[in-house]
Amino acid sequence: MNTDRLCIHTITTKPWPFEKAMDAFAKAGVKGVSVWPEAAQGLGFKATGELIRSHKMEVVSYCRGGFFPALEVNKRRMSIDDNLRLLDEAAELGAPLLVLVCGAAPGQSLESSRTQIQAGIEAIIPRAEANGVKLAIEPLHPMYADTRSAINTLRQANEMAEAIKSSWVGIAVDTYHLWWDPELEYQIQRCGENNHLFAFHICDWRLPTEDMLNDRGLMGEGAIDVPQIRKWVETTGYDGFIEVEIFSHRYWKMDQQVFLNQIVKAYKKHS
Repeated sequence: MNTDRLCIHTITTKPWPFEKAMDAFAKAGVKGVSVWPEAAQGLGFKATGELIRSHKMEVVSYCRGGFFPALEVNKRRMSIDDNLRLLDEAAELGAPLLVLVCGAAPGQSLESSRTQIQAGIEAIIPRAEANGVKLAIEPLHPMYADTRSAINTLRQANEMAEAIKSSWVGIAVDTYHLWWDPELEYQIQRCGENNHLFAFHICDWRLPTEDMLNDRGLMGEGAIDVPQIRKWVETTGYDGFIEVEIFSHRYWKMDQQVFLNQIVKAYKKHS
C-alpha cells in the first residue's frame, strides 16, 4: 500500500515543533495533515496552512470544535461563539473541515446534552457555509459520555446529521471510538448512503489499555480490525484521506522519527 491517502494528525507527534513535523511528514510520504489548534498558534493559521501546502501536503481538517452542552445558557452561548471563532480559524488555515467533539454536561441527562448539541451545530451552520468549512460530528466511545461527548454511537451521529439536514454537516468515523459497536457495518453504510461520511480516523485499542485518553496504539498492535472497518468505509465510496490519530504518552516519550517510521510501516501493513 502506498501513502497517497495517508494523513497524520499533528497531535500524534505532539513533541515535535510544527515545522520539524512538516519536514518529516513530507519526507515520509505523508500527503495530508490535520491540525490541532495549539500546533498553529506559533506561526498563525494562514502561515500554518501555507507551510503545509508548501510541503506538497493538504490540510485535511481542523480539530477540534464542539463542547456545546452546558447547564447555563450563557455558557452555551459562549460555546457557540468559540465555535464561530474556530470556523474562522479553519478558513484562515485553509481547512475544509472542522471536527466536532460534541461535549456533555454532568448534572443533566444525555438526552438534554444531545438536544443542546444539535442546537449548537445548527447555530453555526451559516458561518460554516460562509467560510466553506464543513462540520463533522465525531461519536466518541461511551467511556467519554461524562464530559466529552453525549454522542457515543454512529447511530446517534447518523440520526443527528439526518435531523439537521444540511450538506455542511456530516460525520467523522474513528476506529478507536466505534470498533466495539455491533451495528458498525450497517451504520457506516447508512452514513455513506446519506453522503455524511466526511472523515475516517484510525489507530488501535491497546491490550490492556492503561489510560482512557492517552494510550492509543499503532494499527496492528491491539484489538481493532482496522482493515475490516476500512473495507466497510470504502464500500460506501469513501476515497478520502485515512487519518492516523494517536494520543499516547507511551509514544510521545520515544524518538518521534522512529515513531513516524513505525506509523508509516503500520499504515502500510495493518490498514
